Amino acid sequence: MALVVVLAGSWLGYQQLNKPACTGSVRLTVAAAAEIVPAIQSTAASWEAGGANVAGTCVKVDVSSINPATMAAAIASQHGVTLTGLGQGSGAIRPPDVWIPDSSTWLLRLRQEAPGFVPTDGRSIANSPVVVAMPEPVAQRVGWPDKKLGWTDLLQQMSTGTGLRTGIVDPTRDAAGLAGLLALGQATGGSAGGAAAQNAATGALRTLAQASSALRDDLLEKFPRSTDPADIASALNAAPLSEEDVVAYNAEQPPIKLAALYLDPAPPALNYPFAVLPEADAPRQAAADGLHTALSSAAFRDALAGRGLRAADGSTGAGFAAPAGAPAASPSVAASSAPPSGGAAAGGPDAGAISRALGSWAAITLPGRVLAVFDVSGSMLTTVPSARNATRAQVTQAAARQGLSLFDDKWAVGVWLFSTELRGKQDWREIVPISPLSAKRAELEASVAQIVPKRGGATGLYDTLLAAYKNVQETWQGGRINSVILFTDGKNEDADSISRGALISELTKIKDPNRPVRVVIIGIGGEVDRKELEAIAEPTGGGVFTVEDPARMGEIFLEAISTRSGASR
Repeated sequence: MALVVVLAGSWLGYQQLNKPACTGSVRLTVAAAAEIVPAIQSTAASWEAGGANVAGTCVKVDVSSINPATMAAAIASQHGVTLTGLGQGSGAIRPPDVWIPDSSTWLLRLRQEAPGFVPTDGRSIANSPVVVAMPEPVAQRVGWPDKKLGWTDLLQQMSTGTGLRTGIVDPTRDAAGLAGLLALGQATGGSAGGAAAQNAATGALRTLAQASSALRDDLLEKFPRSTDPADIASALNAAPLSEEDVVAYNAEQPPIKLAALYLDPAPPALNYPFAVLPEADAPRQAAADGLHTALSSAAFRDALAGRGLRAADGSTGAGFAAPAGAPAASPSVAASSAPPSGGAAAGGPDAGAISRALGSWAAITLPGRVLAVFDVSGSMLTTVPSARNATRAQVTQAAARQGLSLFDDKWAVGVWLFSTELRGKQDWREIVPISPLSAKRAELEASVAQIVPKRGGATGLYDTLLAAYKNVQETWQGGRINSVILFTDGKNEDADSISRGALISELTKIKDPNRPVRVVIIGIGGEVDRKELEAIAEPTGGGVFTVEDPARMGEIFLEAISTRSGASR
């Protein structure tokens, strides 16, 4: 026994002597999505036990679990913006040195809204394909596991009265839900697919919205909890989730297990980016590099496998409980493993595609009050070659019709036109006051035909914008976003109007934080003065979107809807 004690003591002493000497220490804070935290903790602990040391500095790693939406909201608030669907973040949440959300789409959304948010690194450390989860008896009815299905097949099931009950986790708060939303939008052809495609997309969105959940755990509870056929038929039948969600759900041995359907084309997987936040100083950045190296090991790959996650390259470690029919490699790893750069998520959707998808979702699920103000100056007669020589006004009409088709009856919408001297000396004219679509949809749809340019009319921008802002402020309603969305192809041309400086001063003066009204301006064509538009939108907390090619107006309109409280484009 004494010999054992001596040998053990000698071994411990040897280990201590062989640990690198430290001239200092640094504590690295890591916040990560809950499902990957255990794997990071175990790997970090092993690294520390082996003498985690960076250039003579010993490293201690603190790993905490946080919902990606919660952290994203907090970071956005620190930059003075909000992300669609998240609201104001908690001021009590301090940014970690390293943030590992479940998807790089969170980084893209933050970069889109807050240009000052510039994390370093962003390389993937894990992977989980986005699948459509179905109770196994339901999946068997649609051909699983033998038949290879696509998103168009799912869309057909949703739109042909098959009784398939579909749901989604709110895509503004969940990366897998967002990936599913993007895939369905691609299957319909999106805004570029014409009226039939737009109707199909709108129908699919409304179907999903009826069974959406704010939290993933809440959605999982909607799947059948017994083998009773009636229960299976009345419960949730299909939802976009991650492969890890399916593995974790089935590990609980539910009465009805979930099948994971890997639909074509594969949407970007959850890719767990390793993002070093800007607040991390040089010693912590060096410590983060050391941790990233540890998280690139075979031991970490196996730790991920035990949690139902794949390695960053899409392969699986020892003990991975693959769902039936799962591919050996992640089908979307090429679109999700590299760090996001510029506007694209590593070969996946770009920030604009995300904004458009969330804009469509917001139009259906986040109703508001909006006064739409349309430029009908003479320059709106300019033809658009990329739109088969339709005029700018006609392209604007098409975008307005598209928007109205998305808005459900919970919205309230008004329509104004403006040029110069449309009503006596007044530059604007009200066509329909802000009214509930439930009561005035037909009148509002008919009003779109009145977006007809005034030949020789100039652009009375400043007076119109101030009047529109006051109108929405005076009729303000709580519980929804109150906004002005103004379409124009020019700069202020009314010599008798209020000056730019006076307009900005007046907007600043009458702004009421208890009754916020945001101005979003969509600049059409190459003649707009972006700096002018940004200067007059800024006091309201709004933003500016410019589109050189008016044929892309529908896309830009969807982006504007998603960021009625956000930054400029």
